[in-house]
Amino acid sequence: MERTLIKPAALKPGDTIGIAAPASPFDEKAFEEGVQLLKSMGFDVKVSKGVFKRNGYLAGSDPERADLLMGLFQDTSIRAVFCARGGFGSMKILPLLDFQVIRDNPKILVGFSDITALSLAVYHRCGLVSLHGPLVTTLRKGSEKTVDALQSAVSSTKPPVLKPSRPYVVKSGQASGPVLGGNLATLTHLMGTPYEPSLEGALLFLEDCKEPPYRIDRMMSQLRLAGRLEKISGIILGTFEDCGILDEVYSIIDKAFSQKEVPILGGFDFGHGPENVALPIGPQAVLDTGEPHLRFAESALGASAS
Repeated sequence: MERTLIKPAALKPGDTIGIAAPASPFDEKAFEEGVQLLKSMGFDVKVSKGVFKRNGYLAGSDPERADLLMGLFQDTSIRAVFCARGGFGSMKILPLLDFQVIRDNPKILVGFSDITALSLAVYHRCGLVSLHGPLVTTLRKGSEKTVDALQSAVSSTKPPVLKPSRPYVVKSGQASGPVLGGNLATLTHLMGTPYEPSLEGALLFLEDCKEPPYRIDRMMSQLRLAGRLEKISGIILGTFEDCGILDEVYSIIDKAFSQKEVPILGGFDFGHGPENVALPIGPQAVLDTGEPHLRFAESALGASAS
């Protein structure tokens, strides 16, 4: 499966990052530390008062969160949009977004966990490449590897090569396709909505947090019974933090593909673990369990804007 991608421009020192809050409210101390880290990377950061709104378990009402995000895409001074926190709420604002405006004003979008809903929706509706990477509030506890990988991911136009730090070959082989996925629970909840992208031919990457094995089994079973796993080319596994015994998680995912031979490689450092390396969503790549690595065949970003 191939489609025309829209690649946002790479960042250069002095470019401005805007902060969105499409999901849950957040700890303001962790947020400020994340903002300061982004500034230390050489970027300006724009934080509007709307980021700090609270509406129960959401960072403001659905229209407020959607308006804040759309304002960042419409603001020509902003080159990238980083999300403050995950949690829950991103999928609730999807019907309120103007995807034509997003398509006409492409910017780097960064986030993970609940932000999976937003990233996959803009890929499906706009063809826009985004980055599965740290949230502003998780940057403070990010390792040097995480921060360095983020800076490279938002600044480089070279096709990245990602290697698992703890390689675990669940099923051997090699496959190619667009890299799609993110948080398993959020991906499953997006299924059947108008914002779910086709996974045909994709290299599907998955991660999750605090989901016991029986829940992971239930989600994988739902995806399989719905036919979403039938034409996937390969599986890339990140961290499954506090999800029980990792071998059991890998076994569950392996069994979901018992009737289909696809390469499955685990041990990548993306997700809710202590390290969260930025991973492009959308570009073509090759997964090779023999190397082992995930080698992108094209860049995720375009040339820096003047």
